Amino acid sequence: MDKELLRVVIIATGLLIILGMLVWHFFKNRKFSIDLSLFGRSPIDDEDEDDEQEIKPKKTKRYKETLDDDSGESVNSTDEEDHEPAPRFVAPEIIQFYILAKDGNGFNGFDLYNAFQIVGLEYGSLKIFERLDDHRLVDFGVACLVESGTFPEKNLETFFCPGIVFFMQPAILDDAVAVFDDFVDTIKLLEIELNGEALDHKRQALTDEVIQLIRQSL
Repeated sequence: MDKELLRVVIIATGLLIILGMLVWHFFKNRKFSIDLSLFGRSPIDDEDEDDEQEIKPKKTKRYKETLDDDSGESVNSTDEEDHEPAPRFVAPEIIQFYILAKDGNGFNGFDLYNAFQIVGLEYGSLKIFERLDDHRLVDFGVACLVESGTFPEKNLETFFCPGIVFFMQPAILDDAVAVFDDFVDTIKLLEIELNGEALDHKRQALTDEVIQLIRQSL
């Protein structure tokens, strides 16, 4: 075989090999497309979907969408802190208000007795003064700010005490609000009559705010 014929054979063999590779590559890609079509998709479909797909932010329960403010920045509803409501005020089981004497000598027993008569308080078996209802049941009591808490039956002109304490127990009353109103009115009248200083349950100046706070809790 001469050189020219050998060259032709080599070229023809190379062309056949290249043609075979192209045919194999064609059938391989066609098989891949057929396999994807079994799922209703093709490589072209995938490319189209990738181009058209939009990335959307995920919504969570923690945040809520709000309108943009004037600056163009989105305002988040979680920027506002949740504030728990203040606990409801609960009146003490026994409400105690006081009237302290402005005079260094204290209240005189005789002056006290006369003032108690003016506001309708009665001297009871426990040797303190009491507010009685229509059924002769005690609504509230008034004791002396001394160790025994009692008032003497005799020699009132020689008796002195630094102050008096008013006390009531709302839970045992049929109408605690009405009794409390009478309770406060009596204290205000005696504060003026005795020239004393009314204090609340914390022994601070008795104010209308404290009175309303306790009244609303009854």
